[in-house]
This record gives sequence, structure tokens and C-alpha cells, in this order.
Amino acid sequence: FVHRSFSATGEYPKGAEVMLAVQLARQRSAAIAGKASLLACKRHFSDPSKVRQNVFKEVLKTDRKQIGLWTGLRNTLVAEMLSHVSGMDWFVIDMEHSPNELNDVLLQLQASQHGAAEPVVRVPWAEPVVVKRVLDLGAQSLIFPWINTPEQAQEAVQATRYPSLGGIRGVMSLARMNNYGAQNPHYYKEAAGQICNIMQIETVEAVENIEAIAQVDGVDALFVGPSDLSASMGYIGQPQHPEVKATIEKAFARIVATGKAAGFLTANKDDAKWALKCGCAFVAVGS
Repeated sequence: FVHRSFSATGEYPKGAEVMLAVQLARQRSAAIAGKASLLACKRHFSDPSKVRQNVFKEVLKTDRKQIGLWTGLRNTLVAEMLSHVSGMDWFVIDMEHSPNELNDVLLQLQASQHGAAEPVVRVPWAEPVVVKRVLDLGAQSLIFPWINTPEQAQEAVQATRYPSLGGIRGVMSLARMNNYGAQNPHYYKEAAGQICNIMQIETVEAVENIEAIAQVDGVDALFVGPSDLSASMGYIGQPQHPEVKATIEKAFARIVATGKAAGFLTANKDDAKWALKCGCAFVAVGS
């Protein structure tokens, strides 16, 4: 309900408006508005032998904006709520800066992947073994932190693809990612098409390499991290510094010019509106 209110008015609900929004959210929970939600509902009643369709990734190719939220609470109820009734389009299960471990990620994926909001896992590092295990749990959207060069972006993508298909991902025959074998053998060839690879741009070097990173085959989006970027620029703890914001705005324009989706995280409503105006396709509006 927070997302719907924000989208409609540009303001977060307060006081009595929150109670009204809760009532409206309950009424709408059975059929959340939007094409993505309808597709998400449809995919969960399809043939179990078919590979899960990543609606979040598909919508990134359109002009539709997707609003999300960050979470590091290790809580299945939060994941279920965000996916099923919040009205959000996506949310992050954070492994980099929170105590989420593999089993925590598994439980949150199980709670959320039958809802409307896509769970996006931020892995702690672009490390192939961690990536392999997260993918085998069934995650289909990943954020890779601290990607500074096209070579690092390529290595991240390779960790999500199987050998002979452009990658080094280990092959597991029976696991959650292929519905315990029900999607074999076609899963292995179709998996990459449903995995969304998001590279996090959070250093001066990464900003300099935006175009080269975006050109890497398999990169779907570039996500600007304001906190680390401000630190890299010498303004640690000052993501609102004029020079930082100017750099971020130019970064958005350059990402959009490559044809890839731009993403952003902020708890400030004005900054969220600013990022969307600058062309961001997906914005997290808080944690």
C-alpha cells in the first residue's frame, strides 16, 4: 500500500491515511493491479515442467517503472508480505550487508516466489561458488556488488551460465532451481534467459566504465549505489553532496543511453522521484 500511495501522489501515507491504505491493500491483495502481477499469478499455475518466468526482468525491457524495497531482516513473514500484499514490484534479500545466509535466502525465496514482487538476491560478492549455490536455491535475479570493470562484469555473468553456454556454473541435476528435476533437461538451456544480472556501480572507476560494463553480454541492468560511490569520491557519509548527486545524475543518463536499465536505492521521497525522472527503471524507496 505504501508503493501504491507513493506512485499515485508522490507522498508517503501518514496517520489515518495509513489505516485507509491498509484497508485498501487488503481489498486489493487478491488481485494486485498491473500486468506484471497478472503474469506472476499466471506463471504459478502453469506446467511444473516449465522454467519459472522472470517477470521483473521482462518489465525492465519496457517503459514501466518498478518500485521496490530493501530488506535484511532474515524474516520469511516480511518476505511473504512484501511479495504478496505490499504492492511492490521487487525487493532485495541482502547478503552483503545483512546476516542473511544460504538457508535464510532459501526460506525467503520459498515464501515469496509465488507472489507478485520479485525477490532479488544481492550476493555478498561476485564469487562463483556463492553465486552457484544461490542460483541452485532458485533465485533468478541477482545484484553483484562492487563491479568496477567489464572483466569483473563478465566473470559475474559467467558464474550464472553453464559450461558450453558461456559460463562456469556447476551442473546440479536435482535441486529447487529446476523444480527437482521436473524441468530437465531443458532447464539448463533456458535458465540464462530468466536470470537477471544486475551490476552495482559504486566507485569512481565503475562510473568511468559504465558503457563498457553495460556492453557485456548477459548484463541486464546497472544499479548505482550512492553510499559507496560517495565514499569513493571522498565524501563518505554524504550521498547528498552536490558533486555526488551530479555524478549520479550523469551516470543515470549514460546507463539509459546504453539501452540497459538503471536502478537506485534511496529512503528520500524526493530523491526517488528525481531518480525516476532521470530515467531509472527500478527504484528501491527504503530499507
